[in-house]
Formats: sequence, C-alpha cells, structure tokens
Amino acid sequence: MRRRDFISIVASAAAVWPLPSYAQQADRVRRIGVLMPFSETDAEGKLELAGFAVQLQDLGWTDGRNLRIDYRWAAGNPERMQTLAKELVALQPDVLFCRSTPVTGALMKQTRTIPIVFAVVSDPVGEGFVASLARPGGNATGFTNAESSLTGKWLGLLKEIMPSINRIAFIFDPKVAPGGGTYYTKLIESAAPSFAVIPTAAPVHDPGGIERAIGDFAKEPEGGLLVLPDATTNLHRELIIALAARHRMPAIYGFRHIAEEGGLISYGVDIVELFRRSATYVDRILKSATPADLAVQLPDKFQLAINLKTANAMGLKIPISLQLIADTMIE
Repeated sequence: MRRRDFISIVASAAAVWPLPSYAQQADRVRRIGVLMPFSETDAEGKLELAGFAVQLQDLGWTDGRNLRIDYRWAAGNPERMQTLAKELVALQPDVLFCRSTPVTGALMKQTRTIPIVFAVVSDPVGEGFVASLARPGGNATGFTNAESSLTGKWLGLLKEIMPSINRIAFIFDPKVAPGGGTYYTKLIESAAPSFAVIPTAAPVHDPGGIERAIGDFAKEPEGGLLVLPDATTNLHRELIIALAARHRMPAIYGFRHIAEEGGLISYGVDIVELFRRSATYVDRILKSATPADLAVQLPDKFQLAINLKTANAMGLKIPISLQLIADTMIE
C-alpha cells in the first residue's frame, strides 16, 4: 500500500471507528502538546502523527471528545523550537509529545515537571534527558531510533552497493544533530576502518551549505554519502537527493520515506510504528503512570529500502543478496 493511501485510510477511519469506553477518561478532557521539528506541510510528519492519533483512538482517546491535542511545527528552526516549546508548556498540558533530539531538548529546557514522551532521539542518556534507559528518573521517557551497530550497517550497505567506495562524507547539522554531531561521528570513525573507507565530516546548516559540501566532496572519485538523520537533513532531503543524483554518488539515509522519495537506499526504524508505540506511553501517563518508571525503548527492528529506479539511473547494480533481504523495493 502506498503511504499516501494509508493517510487517506487513517483520516477516514478516525471519523468512524468506535470509541472504547473508559470511565476514568470521561472525567475531564485531557490535553497533549505536540511539537514537531518539520514544517506543517511536511507529508511525512503528517503521516507519523496520523499513526500516533489512530493508536491513541484505539486506546480510547479522541481529539475533540475526551482529548485536546495542540500541534506546533518548528520548520527545522532551532530558535523556533525554543519559542514553541515555551508556548506549549504555558498551556500546562497533561503530557508533551515530541520528535527528535533538539525538540526534546527545547521542551526540557522549559519544564522538568510536565511529563514528556519523545520519539526519534538517538542518545537520550548522553543528552541528559534521562538518567538511564532502564530507569529514566525524571519527567521524560520515550523511544530511540538508533543503537551502536547502526553506523557500521550504513557503511557496509554502501560498500555492498559500490565496492570501490573508499571515501564517505557524512552530512549533518551540528545545531540539531545528537550531541552536536559527536554521537554519530564517534561511531562512524570507529567503524570506518573495518570497511576500508575514510570518513569525512560535512557539517551543514542550510541549502547553500549542503550544495557546497556535496559539490566539494564530489570533486574526487569513489565517494559515497551518509546522510545522518537530523531535522535539517530531513527538511532538505529533496535537495540532497537531487545533488546525489547529479554527482552520481551513492547515498544512504536513515529514514525509509527518503528512499521512497528518490533516495538510493535507507536503513532505519519505521518512524510511523515508533509513533504508534509512543502513543501507548502517552496513554499510560494519562492513566497516572510516571515517565520516571517507564523504561526508554530501543528499536526492535530496522528496515531496508532500496530504490531500484534511482540505482538504474546512476548505473548501479544492486546485488541480488541485498534485494532478497530488503523490506521495500521501489521500482
């Protein structure tokens, strides 16, 4: 099923699915504040939130009945994240839900009392959001999108697609990447020798910087791109896809939707599923659980998506071994 079709089904289902009866939820309308790092027009962000809303409804919570959800969209702007975080906290919601490391950081700067459920945070312990994964200990908990072996898998997949690769540029925005970029940098530099590639950090902040970074790296042959998952690279994914195609450089991404939009290959968690799982934590908190007692959840599955159309356009032959294990093949 195409993702746009899923969005339509979700929208239709939300209007007709029966609402389970929960006496404890009927006492008053609960309030959730949601802060997203993307633009309000971002189709992927809408899809993720649709999954979140449907799961909440399955659990007995419906926006406009026993629940009010206040949505805010930061459009990839760190300063706007801070402003919107302050705005949401001022509404005094029962729980806050957010996506990404910088957005979670913005909310935690504003409150250490209102419960926060986060998703797509790579290193919550290193960022100081929780004391430990098993025992968060504060007002935040949630779901991560990474674990230590992920970067090695990214490098290995690029090497399988193009064995002659000996250089990798990893693209990220220090303003919004986990640990300012250090979280992934350490893992990439540690894994790179095993794949006989030289890693090059390519910090970017805006479209002009992205174009310069990829253009400069493409001046030498046998290079590949590792596009790290952060708010800026996701916001400007169309530009990165176009530049990788222009320079005929294989690129790997952390989100499946980027492969579906024309990126060569992706390997990472299913974010829509992560949002559904996040809704179960929001439900538990609305029913009196505390974030301090809800362990941070690690990814339970990674998905491989390959865009054969993009590979053919670049003159790359995808090994049959990869095609056989791919979760999604785009032709």
